[in-house]
Amino acid sequence: MSHLARTADDPADWRDGAACRHIDPELFFPEGTLGPAARQADRARQVCQACPVKRACLDFALRQGLAFGIWGGATGEERRGMRWAVA
Repeated sequence: MSHLARTADDPADWRDGAACRHIDPELFFPEGTLGPAARQADRARQVCQACPVKRACLDFALRQGLAFGIWGGATGEERRGMRWAVA
């Protein structure tokens, strides 16, 4: 997801190895949770499954508090649950 600005506290190197780097970012931002949006999220997760930087991507989303999109194979709702679990 190279369209995001790189920050000093976030090493950019993990993004260079991301399986999604040449895929339309829209795939990772389904609108809704049912029907076509659920299928779109499943397709995004398939990309994440074999991604060599899946954990780094998820860590980034958790650190940045990203509420939307599929990051590291997890939806915003799933990431909220992860944050609550460690809080």
